[in-house]
Amino acid sequence: CQPVPKPESRVEVCDLNPCPPRWKVTPAGPCSSSCGLGLAVQLVTCVQTLHGQEVLQEEHLCPVAEKPLTSVPCVIRTCSYEWSFSEWSECSTSCGNGIQTRQDFCLSSLTHKAVNPLFCRHFPKAIVVRGCSAGPCPEQEGTQSPGAELQPVTPATHLPTAAAAPEHRHKDLGVPLSAGPREQTKPSGGEEDMAKRSFLCVCGNLFLNATGIINMTGMESRDCTVAIGRPLREEILVTILEGSLNCTAGEVLLFSGRMMWRTGCRKLPLSLINSRTNTLIVKQRVVLPGNGVILQYSSRTATKKYYQDCDQQLFGPQGEIMNPVQFPAERQGVVCRTFITVAPRQRISIRALSTDLGPGGNQTHFNYILVRDVSTMKTVVFHGKQQFLWQSTGSQAEIEFHE
Repeated sequence: CQPVPKPESRVEVCDLNPCPPRWKVTPAGPCSSSCGLGLAVQLVTCVQTLHGQEVLQEEHLCPVAEKPLTSVPCVIRTCSYEWSFSEWSECSTSCGNGIQTRQDFCLSSLTHKAVNPLFCRHFPKAIVVRGCSAGPCPEQEGTQSPGAELQPVTPATHLPTAAAAPEHRHKDLGVPLSAGPREQTKPSGGEEDMAKRSFLCVCGNLFLNATGIINMTGMESRDCTVAIGRPLREEILVTILEGSLNCTAGEVLLFSGRMMWRTGCRKLPLSLINSRTNTLIVKQRVVLPGNGVILQYSSRTATKKYYQDCDQQLFGPQGEIMNPVQFPAERQGVVCRTFITVAPRQRISIRALSTDLGPGGNQTHFNYILVRDVSTMKTVVFHGKQQFLWQSTGSQAEIEFHE
């Protein structure tokens, strides 16, 4: 084009109307999960370019159907551990509404083998209970009262009351507060047979008396666990009367409660254990036959308040759990809890017969229910009006009612 004259450059106005509003996306923030799949939040705004500058506009001026997502998936790295699940079970009923359950377990992403659930406790977990329907029943007979039923997974054994103690029954559970294992005497026989019967009544039991002596010597099994329970507002004191544990062989005594954890072997007869709450679990592990401890416990009014006024404590093989009543003036920052403690040899099953967690209810309704397995510290949250079945791995559970 060198021989041809070059025309002069010029600018012509093509459209004086401003560009229509559009969506603007800022870079996403940090990922919500340090490993595995998470969510990152990004800011989405409606802007319009006027006179060469972006001006913020109302969102309805931008095309709603084209609005980008405010949360996007993100992955920083693969998790070392993750939740895995078994297949869903069959519907629990042959007709009508029922539930389906599945087993959860924590997997190592390196070995693909199950590990302790504590490794996965910080990772979100999908539901393990869901509703199902097996079609209408031919005839509905009877009705069930609302609430939740507390049942032991293993067959429950009624605990006899102490012979000299009056019987005081819990108003909700029908279980004597003074209930606890007692020595079973034999009309004839030597002291050895009587002691053996007494030993068999100690391990795996729940003691509810205000004071008592527990003989954990001469156990046939290596591990022996007992529980001590008292009403809320009390705490438990334990002293070791005698101890013959071989520390070198690995024999040990463990005390655990909601606010304390302590192990010991040496100088146990000089120790005074304070549970700081109204329940205490004592676990003994021995290696050599005949070894063990004899402990004495008592209860007193707690020196520090460790509970809310709306909290409840339940003992015994079964009972009914109702939402605690709270009025609007009492709700600020208060989470009502129900503590459940059964004998260490038993497990807890909670079945919701009727739930209504909607926001439109009265002052007794809560937005969700949290159930915690104390032995593994694993928590499960239930929302809405779904019926559910929950089972523990240990002998203690906590229920929280959240607004």
